This record gives sequence, C-alpha cells and structure tokens, in this order.
Amino acid sequence: MKNLFNKKILFIICGGISAYKSLESIRLFKKNGAEIKTILTSSAKEFVTPLSISSLSQGKVYSDLFSVENEAEMDHISLSRWADIIVIAPATGNTISKLAQGTTDDLASTVVLASDKNIYLAPAMNVRMWEHPTTKINIQKLKDFGYKLIGPEVGDMACGEYGEGKMSDPQTIADEIDKYFLIQKNNKKFKAIVTAGPTNEYIDPVRFITNKSSGKQGYALAKSLSKKGFDTTLISGPTNLKIDNDIKLIKVETADEMLVATQKNLPADVAIFSAAVADFKINKKYEKKIKKQENLNLNLEKNVDILNYISNHNSMRPKLVIGFAAETDSIEKNAEEKLYKKNCDWIVSNDVSNKNIGFNSDYNEVIIHYKNKKIKNEKLSYKKKSKISDEIVDRIIDQLN
Repeated sequence: MKNLFNKKILFIICGGISAYKSLESIRLFKKNGAEIKTILTSSAKEFVTPLSISSLSQGKVYSDLFSVENEAEMDHISLSRWADIIVIAPATGNTISKLAQGTTDDLASTVVLASDKNIYLAPAMNVRMWEHPTTKINIQKLKDFGYKLIGPEVGDMACGEYGEGKMSDPQTIADEIDKYFLIQKNNKKFKAIVTAGPTNEYIDPVRFITNKSSGKQGYALAKSLSKKGFDTTLISGPTNLKIDNDIKLIKVETADEMLVATQKNLPADVAIFSAAVADFKINKKYEKKIKKQENLNLNLEKNVDILNYISNHNSMRPKLVIGFAAETDSIEKNAEEKLYKKNCDWIVSNDVSNKNIGFNSDYNEVIIHYKNKKIKNEKLSYKKKSKISDEIVDRIIDQLN
C-alpha cells in the first residue's frame, strides 16, 4: 500500500460494536505512512477511547464541536480542508441518516457537511436496519451526493443474527483507500480543460445577448476531474458559482475570449466543451448606450464555433474532445449530426425543454454519443449533476488509459 504514504486521512469513528475494528484500520494507515487525525462521536467513546486512538495514530483526536482547545488549534472548517480524504468507519444507521438530511449537531456531521473532499463510508448495522427502506433511501441520497461505500458485507453479527450489514474488515478498507490514491496518482499525468456557463455578446456597454446556462454541469465536471487527479483548467463564462482552489479558473465573457483562453491552455489530454456559447454576436458593437427608440435593427454575425475549431485543428487537438448538445427536440438525431459535423469524439446530449433537468437545475439526464460505434451510446438516467459528472469522468479515464 505505497500510495498511502504522506496522505492526510481524517478518520471518523461512530458508535457501534464495530468501532473496535477502527483501531486496526488506523494502525494499517499509519504503518503505510499516512497522517491521521480522528473524530470520535460521543457514542463512539462507549466502545473505544481517545487514548487508544491517539496512541495508534500519533495524531490529535477530536470530539466536541464546541471546544475552546480544539477551535483554537483547528476549527471544523480547517479540519475538513486539512484532509486529503475522509473515512467514516463504522458508519452507523444514525450517522448515515444525519448525513443524508444534512444535519449538523456534532463535530463529525459538521466537518463532513463543510468538506469538499471525497468521503468513504463503511456501513455497519444490524441486517434489518440495513434492509429498512429508510436506510436504502438515505444510502441512495448519499451516493447521489458523491459519497463512496465500502461494504457492508454478509456475515455473522455481534447481535447473533446473520446477513448483510457487517462492516468490511480493516484490510479491505485500507486497500480501497490505497486504490483511490493510486487512481489519483495515475491520472496526474492527464491535463483537462472544461468550458462552462454562457457567454455574453455585447450590443452596447450595458446590453448583451446570452442564454440560460447556469454552468452547473461544467463546474461539476471540473470538480469530478480534479478529484480523480486530473490537472484541471476551468474556462467559465459569467456565473455565480464557486470552484475548488486546486482547479485553475479562467473567467471570460465572450466567445472570442473563451476561444483564446482555450488555445492558451493547450495542449491537453481531454477537452470538454460544456459551455453554451452564443451562436451569434453583434456585427458592430455600439460604443455608447443605445437610447430607447420605436424600432431597432441589429446586424448579427455568426460567432466562433470553439468546439468545431479545436476539433479540426490537428496541431492542437486534444486526445479526447467532448461536446455538449442542449436540445429541445429530435435530441438524438441532432446530437448525432453534431458529433460528425464537428469531428468530436463524444457528444453529451440532454433535453433542455424538460424543466427538471438541464439549465439552472441541479439534476440532469444525458445520453453519451460515441463516434467510435464499437461502443454503444449510453443513457445516464436522472440524477444530480455531480453524479452525472462522476460517471462521465469514469468513462474518460477508461478511454485514456
């Protein structure tokens, strides 16, 4: 497990008989060079002690949300930022419920809600609790939010029953986290560019042509790429969205500015053109504000087609070029035409006439159209844009490797 060396792991232990296994997990992480900080929930202290944890981790053990000592050293926001990854083991039914609802009534739940890092859960509970519909709903919510699960496994339980709900063994947990860092290391060699949001094409100093794009899908794609280890550049039209500090953000307004920014950041291994670039711009921008008048005729000209330009310039073309097609009708037909006309490798299409997905929504439903017809087109069904992005990035990694 060489990939754990020098990695910062925030380990959260919840109350349950499986908490004793966490001691072995911490020992394995520490043995392989990881730096550990631990949070114990109040009920976890009934099963393991802060002294036993700190002896193994050689790191600070946190517990209370409102602690003068802890807040002076590292507040809950800083603690969430410190970690490379967060591991919750055991993740009890109560903790899973709190995380699914966004409850923040203790240090553990507050840190998790404030985190922008990948979070792994190792569930542990009675088989009936695991099979309860409420738990299934909560688990699906967390998966949609981007949480990763390790287990649970089928086996004998401390309560004497048998079934699914047993926490994965410490070696399995350690191997899974090591694999995560290995994937990150392998993907460090890849450079990615993502365009996102609308463009503003000015008529005069105060008016412009634009569209309804929020940029949410493009920002989610940039985050997914970065979390998977890609060196990621996000070129964004005007939005109110925030992005992680480890992503290079370039803000632009017009299509011409977006093209220049894209060119300056080539070469790249993958370029994803999710921005909704305005198709037209004013032939000649008015230098002063146009006064109100009965009629106004605007002369428009075709805007630069960034996707088409990059796809067809072999000297700068990335290995993988992905375009987006926001359509209101004949979605698949229009996407297939765009795929070949613009010479890109994939087109990701979606129906923006559906108000529940696409523009301004946190959810999407898309079809990936592949130029290589050995791979069948894939529909990614209705889910959060962050999850759609994760699934797209997983397919990018498969193609690049």
